[in-house]
Amino acid sequence: MNIRCARPEDLMNMQHCNLLCLPENYQMKYYFYHGLSWPQLSYVAEDENGKIVGYVLAKMEEDQEDLKHGHITSLAVKRSHRRLGLAQKLMDQASEAMVECFDAKYVSLHVRKSNRAALNLYKNALKFETVEIEPKYYADGEDAYSMRRDLSEFSKKKDKKEEAPKNEE
Repeated sequence: MNIRCARPEDLMNMQHCNLLCLPENYQMKYYFYHGLSWPQLSYVAEDENGKIVGYVLAKMEEDQEDLKHGHITSLAVKRSHRRLGLAQKLMDQASEAMVECFDAKYVSLHVRKSNRAALNLYKNALKFETVEIEPKYYADGEDAYSMRRDLSEFSKKKDKKEEAPKNEE
């Protein structure tokens, strides 16, 4: 498996993965908007043949809130490649890029109240906390948990990288 930054030519396959995996689907222009606005924040997981088997679509929030933060718009891994840690790796890559490129303090997302597998990943593996419940958030009327993950662990890693002595030749 290979995790890498998404490229413009990946967007169609990311949308295809979304259509296979999730009830929330986006028009191609939404993928282009993310890809053009924040090209360093979205990642894909490829199988050994270079086929995209998962992705994370991420952005920076542009509201006037004090703390800079990112948002996960969509995360999907094809059924055939689940339970391999890909979702966690994709989320960590996007989170690290948010800190490295934009000095983000936290990342937010929405998740269906009924999506137990995703909730387990977000709460237990990635340490997201529920901030609030948003009633009827989804088109079918289901409520969403609004969740948030503190990114200070990635900031510490970034600080250590910056402090490391440069090799002098």
